[in-house]
Amino acid sequence: MSDCKNHENTCNAKKGTHFTAYESGSRKDWPAHTVELPGLGEIPGKHFLKAMLGFTGCEISINSMASGAGMPIYHQHQQNEEIYIFIQGKGQLQVDGEVIVVQEGTIVRIAPNGERTWRNNSNEPLLYIIVQVRENSLNQYGLGDAKVPDKAVVWPS
Repeated sequence: MSDCKNHENTCNAKKGTHFTAYESGSRKDWPAHTVELPGLGEIPGKHFLKAMLGFTGCEISINSMASGAGMPIYHQHQQNEEIYIFIQGKGQLQVDGEVIVVQEGTIVRIAPNGERTWRNNSNEPLLYIIVQVRENSLNQYGLGDAKVPDKAVVWPS
């Protein structure tokens, strides 16, 4: 669902055996990203990363919402919880009718059944990242999911 028509020079991902790296552009470029969503048409300032990076366990989108704009519908998910990470601006997120004031540094987790919508009611762009992942799917995390090889870190000069 990702659309790179506005960013041909950043659509190439660097791939290795165990990684994919993708350059989305600077935050000031995020408003130029767009996606087409069924029933909603073209959405400015939204960029899904699943296809670009080959995610297999989550979806992440980077988002820039213009001043005065808002998600035009309420919605819920069937299986996935969402985590909203606000990195610039101010706005409001509504979950099950409760309004949460959001700003840089606010992080909100919403369960799949939470009925949600949000808006930018400030005078600057609202920038945020949404992580969507299947609820109750995390079995291990952090170093609990790591193997640490017996080898020193070496950086090429």
